[in-house]
Amino acid sequence: MKLGDISVSYIEIVIKAMEHLDIDVDDILAKYSINQTALSSPDARVTIPKFMRIGHDCITKSGAPWLGLVMGEVTTPTNLGIAGLLALSAQNLKQACEQISTYELLNKYNSRGQSQFYVSHSFGMEQGKSRELYRDYGIEDGQGMLMFYSISPYNEYNHFVVDSVLSGWYGVLKALCGRDDAVAKVCFEFPAPAYADKYAEYFNCEVLFEQADNYLVLNAEALNWPCLNRSGPTFELLRRGADEDLEKARLGLSFHEKVSRAIGPLLDGTTPTLEQVSEQLNMAPWTVRRKLVDEGGSFQKTLNETRRELSISYVRDTALTLGEIAYLLGFGSPTAFQRAFKRWTGEAPGRFRIGHTSKD
Repeated sequence: MKLGDISVSYIEIVIKAMEHLDIDVDDILAKYSINQTALSSPDARVTIPKFMRIGHDCITKSGAPWLGLVMGEVTTPTNLGIAGLLALSAQNLKQACEQISTYELLNKYNSRGQSQFYVSHSFGMEQGKSRELYRDYGIEDGQGMLMFYSISPYNEYNHFVVDSVLSGWYGVLKALCGRDDAVAKVCFEFPAPAYADKYAEYFNCEVLFEQADNYLVLNAEALNWPCLNRSGPTFELLRRGADEDLEKARLGLSFHEKVSRAIGPLLDGTTPTLEQVSEQLNMAPWTVRRKLVDEGGSFQKTLNETRRELSISYVRDTALTLGEIAYLLGFGSPTAFQRAFKRWTGEAPGRFRIGHTSKD
């Protein structure tokens, strides 16, 4: 299992940000074999580790660790693919946010999870969820929350990713409604970085660090603000095609792969149970177990294979420490992880990393 991949439209954002900083990026693109043909292809993708290395190289060359904030400033709805086009033609900001999260999968896939959008309601919403949004995130009744999946632990390769997504969403929402006061606050999971003073230049709202997750909070009244380019017929036409593409993407997966994708986001310091995974799939546990058996597998086998494939990807494709990888994949200790890795691959993870570092 790969950590994930994204459309080359996100490379376009990097290029625009570097142009904004008046810095040539041709040498970095050549280093990663990215040419104009690839940048023009609607199907071209790059792996998430490759994207992180490109961003890191651009930060090193520009000397601007806040590159992600610049990327957000130059992000347009079209850079978000079909999700962005749907948001552009949506009736209001609430509908636009729903499109951004629902159809994100068509433009990028991350094995650790995907973005979510919630509107907190005392009525018409599961009470437990409403209380959770208030308790854990400070979301008041009627407010909206656009959340970016966590990619912790954080390092110099992924801070810019969170910066670019949240500032990109902020800029897109501003462009959609023509106002800069739709967002009440922007929340980052990581501690304030050395360039913390830069955030005030990009956000006209409260910015908080060391929060429960990475997310924007939209003012309740802003959710009903009309989008400047709203078009009902265009929206419905685009959504029809997007639904078909989303269904094709899901139909191409075996049930084992669907379960594996559900397991990925739950591997966050603990080992997910069958019941937790079944809840994510909106199925009864016995149904999940039966479907896996029908394909000649089992829940435990799928769990083990998912951890094995992610372990190899993390060791080969990232700079995370072995302790961080062990925690991310729910191992009780780094020693337990190292034993399992050697059993799976025949090599200790440190030696494997030296000999198999991905060039992708």
